[in-house]
Amino acid sequence: MTDSEKAAPNKRQVPAVTRALAILRFLAKSNDPIGVNPIARELGLVPSTCLHILRVLQDEGLVEFEEKTKRYSIGIGILPLARSALQKNTFSVLVQPHLSELSKEFGVTGIATQISEPGQMVVVALSQSSLPFRLQVDLGSRFPLLISATGRCYAAFNNPDPKELRTKFDKLAWDHPPSFDEWQNEVADVRHNGYAVDQGAYISGVTVVAVPVFGSDGKMLRSLVAIGISERLKNAEIPKLANALIKIRDDVNSVQI
Repeated sequence: MTDSEKAAPNKRQVPAVTRALAILRFLAKSNDPIGVNPIARELGLVPSTCLHILRVLQDEGLVEFEEKTKRYSIGIGILPLARSALQKNTFSVLVQPHLSELSKEFGVTGIATQISEPGQMVVVALSQSSLPFRLQVDLGSRFPLLISATGRCYAAFNNPDPKELRTKFDKLAWDHPPSFDEWQNEVADVRHNGYAVDQGAYISGVTVVAVPVFGSDGKMLRSLVAIGISERLKNAEIPKLANALIKIRDDVNSVQI
């Protein structure tokens, strides 16, 4: 046994917890209530096992059950947990006033995201633009990890497996999808510039600028994002906006340290 193997923590699998979390995540993504059998089929669970877990989650208020349709949905009992997590997230508290100032100055929607479950980013702070344009995004909203400008930052700094990267990229939904080669060239630009730009690829007519926020291991853990109308965010404005995001990141990091 090598020294690294000796030092590695002995992680014991807890299947019931893993399955319960998978069910909660699946219900959170579902637009409509769903029955036991479709849930079990989608997650590869035995229906009876799935039902037992759902009943426990229902008893705890994390899942709601519709008696008429025999279908389940995510429960409001998850809200106090989510609210508490956001309130105790020092990064969210520190970055919020900065995002508000950014929105006022540039007329953009400012958000902070954090990697949550595998393959997802979750919004942990938000400031809407005062302009008539509003992007439909809320605290707790989730997005695919590789999508738009934030996805380019992740690919640039977190060294994902190339084969998995291509597979996940092919599943992304864009208004104007770039080719994989174009996207990789843009990822290379992110490494050089330190920020990413998505001009109408993810959402037509919308420009997204993102900068990575790194963890102690040097990999992107969070991101700061500005979203605005492409007609207003001309090319000359984008570097200014990116620099403003970088300054916010550096200011917040200096306080956290």
